[in-house]
Amino acid sequence: MKKILVLILLGLPLLACAQSQSAQETDAKETAAQQDPAERNKMLYSLGFLLGDNLKRQLVLDNEDDYKALSQGMRDSLLNKKAQTDIEKYKPQIVKKYEDDAKTIAAKRQAEQQEYLTNFAKEKGVKTLDNGAMVKLSRAGKGKNPKADSVVKVHYTGTLIDGTKFDSSRDRGEAFKTRLTDVIPCWTKAVQQLKPGARATVVCPPDTAYGNRPVGQIPPSSALVFDIELIDVGA
Repeated sequence: MKKILVLILLGLPLLACAQSQSAQETDAKETAAQQDPAERNKMLYSLGFLLGDNLKRQLVLDNEDDYKALSQGMRDSLLNKKAQTDIEKYKPQIVKKYEDDAKTIAAKRQAEQQEYLTNFAKEKGVKTLDNGAMVKLSRAGKGKNPKADSVVKVHYTGTLIDGTKFDSSRDRGEAFKTRLTDVIPCWTKAVQQLKPGARATVVCPPDTAYGNRPVGQIPPSSALVFDIELIDVGA
């Protein structure tokens, strides 16, 4: 994946995806969906679900009472009702909660990722490279390995350690061609371990991928897992 193209290839923001999908629909279908109350409810439910999913990535909500209080506040705001609390009074506590929860969530993610990396490194057949990237062949290839500056053609699927898919050339139905100097460090090293026809699981620690930068659906400081198939090696 080229560094310039990766922002597009590794999952667009929700709004951009929605706009892209809407552009592909016909005006007739859009009008029909808007007029169908059941479909509108499903759309709004889906939006609410996604908003909730986003909130839980930023906040620690421990129990049903937390959910009820949060949803009641959102409901009152959406219905333009008078707030049941002194909002200004609680703003400092809200800011502190976001800050504290961000640290808690980051620490939990770091622990989960370290556990994943440690366990994967112990699996049979895993090769750990000098930059920390790990490669596990599922199918051997034939021919010459690419060099660090080779142009390669691959199929790949990228996921987070929890299995969340953020990109796939297979889903697009088109192999990805790139020079290995133009991709994340993990790929530069790992793909050199493959011969044409080979397929492997490649696990990238955060510092061999995007570090502490969020990219598309990828949170900052994320370990990434790729299923890579090397199709061809060019000059």
